[in-house]
Formats: sequence, structure tokens, C-alpha cells
Amino acid sequence: MTKQQALSGRGKNRLNSSEEEVLARIEGFRRRRPRLTDEFITMAHGAGGKASAALVDAVFVEAFGEPAAGELTDGATLAVGAGRLAFSTDSYVVSPIRFPGGSIGDLAVNGTVNDLSVSGARPAWLSAAFVLEEGLSVATLRQVVADMAAAARQAGVTIVTGDTKVVPRGAADKLYITTSGIGAIPDGRTLGAAQVRPGDRLVLSGPLGDHGMAVMLARGNLALEADIRSDSAPVNGLVEALYAVTDEIRWMRDATRGGLGTVANEFAQVSGLGVLLKEEALPVRPTVRSACDMLGIDPLYVANEGCFAAIVAAEAVGPAVAALQAAGAREAAVVGEVRDDLPGLVAVRNGFGGTRLVDMLVGDALPRIC
Repeated sequence: MTKQQALSGRGKNRLNSSEEEVLARIEGFRRRRPRLTDEFITMAHGAGGKASAALVDAVFVEAFGEPAAGELTDGATLAVGAGRLAFSTDSYVVSPIRFPGGSIGDLAVNGTVNDLSVSGARPAWLSAAFVLEEGLSVATLRQVVADMAAAARQAGVTIVTGDTKVVPRGAADKLYITTSGIGAIPDGRTLGAAQVRPGDRLVLSGPLGDHGMAVMLARGNLALEADIRSDSAPVNGLVEALYAVTDEIRWMRDATRGGLGTVANEFAQVSGLGVLLKEEALPVRPTVRSACDMLGIDPLYVANEGCFAAIVAAEAVGPAVAALQAAGAREAAVVGEVRDDLPGLVAVRNGFGGTRLVDMLVGDALPRIC
């Protein structure tokens, strides 16, 4: 089937939902992930799009092996005795280290808390490792660490271990932080692309692009000024509010690097299903949209740090959105639907009925935003 046939609805590939066919479909589309052709690392390999996916598959997965579920997610699910744990790790190299709405400190805590949360876990313990550049002021370090402590208290997690290294002046940009986290997954929570069925709805917990544009403008090298603040925040409370009203949650992802557009494509490629987004339903603040328009950037590709995407059964989507809004995510909304007539594709339909394809992020539109 061609992409145009998929968009027009011709040549539909209607699949039933038997477990064998779901797994076969996932395996077939997994093999179509981007391939690494570069000889040297570029900034695009850290942007979360096609280059990142190709690098991970060709270097890290090839060396370390496939995940047990055959799907790369925000955290590993580990069986421990009769229970399950989620384990996640992430590094933060954001520039500048302070920006409206946050800093590298709270970002490092919230990012790992959120990766655990969208794995279905209740985050509990974090580690923190620091790479400090010679010449960094102790006052700056204290401020960043205070931000981390405040973020940990807000999220209800404890930083229990860590490490510090110092590198010569010029070998780093002030400081880098790596956090890892562990959380317990309650019984009955099973997430993954194999759980999703055509007709399920895609829910977004908040507006798109706040974090990426806040960091971009904070660098001061653009002739733009706007009141945009990062959405850096823990989402574990929102996830628990969601589970309090329904167990019909199929899949979740933290829409960080590469934004919702890339996250939706990752789901489509691994599941073999498609996602049809509704343009008028996508929440984007007017200031963020204006800044993106001036820079020629699609908000779908801009990173978020306090916003997640969830695929929920159609019959549960009303209570799910209401629960998110009641828990403080006032702009939570249904933004799309899972389709089997768009196999492996993501598209956006506008209010006039026009449809365009949304590819995975190519290149590096917003370098070093997390």
C-alpha cells in the first residue's frame, strides 16, 4: 500500500486483534526502523528523531540485545520476586542551565520521575551523578542541587545515592547531570504497543512545546522575546489520577525530545497501526505557536517536560480526560485516534478535512533542550 492510498482509505489493511497477528504485525514494522548510515556522530543523533533511533538500533541494541518486549520504552520493566519494578536512566546537558520555569536540576529529577510514571510505575528512589566543569561556582551548584531537592519533594521521591566527577575547564559546559530511578509497578498495569487496538484514542495531558521554546528563547541568540515558561513538572500524580478512574490504559510515553510527532511515529512503527491526529484539538499556547511560526518549527516536534501522551480505550476516554483535568491538567484533551487504515503512519487532519503526513523528526531543530 502506498502512503497516498493509506491517507485516502483505499487498499485498507484490516487486521483482526488476535494476539498472534498483533505480534507478527509489530515484528514486521519493527524491521522498518531507520538504518544508521552516518560515519560520525552529529548533533542530530541526540535530537530524539530518525538519527537517534538509527543510532540506538545499530549501536546499542545490536551490542546489548533487544528488550524483552521487543519495544524500546521510557523505562525497563523488571520482574523481582512476585512483583515488577521499572528502572530508567537519563542524562541532562541542557543549555542554558537555568531557563524560565526551571533549571537543569529540576529537569533531571522530573525527567526520570516521568519516564518511570509512563512505564506504569510509582517512582520511589533516584540516583544523581554530576559532571562538573572546573571553574563552576559553588553558588551555582548549590542552586541547582536545591532545585533538585525541591523537585524530589514535589514528586514524592528520594535521591538515595550519587557520584561527582570534575573535568578540566572547557571539557564540559558548566555541569551535566545523570539521574536513574526505580519504581514499583502495581499489579494489573500492563502497557505496550501490543495492547493497543484500532479505535483507541490518543490523549495528551497538556499543551505542546512549552519547554523547548522556553529553552530556545532563553539562550538570547534570537531576536525574539516571549513570555514562555518550561512545563517541567512531575507527571506521576496525573498518571495515578488516570489509573484511579480506568484500567483501560494501553500505552504511555513522555513526549520529550522530538515531541509528540516523533513519539507518535515511534508507536506507529513498532505497532504497525496508524495515528490520525486532529489539528484543532492539539493544545498549543498562542505565544508558543507564534514563536514556532517565526522560527519555522512545527510544535509537534518541540519537546515537553511535564506532558505525556496516553492511548486509552475509546469507552474510557471521557472519564480519563475528566480525571486529568480535575488533577490540574486543565488542557488535557483527546487529540487523535488509532487507525488500522494508516499502517505505520502518522497523519494530521485539519478543520477543512485536509490531511498531511507527520514523519519522525529529521535533523536537530532544537539542540540541547534537555
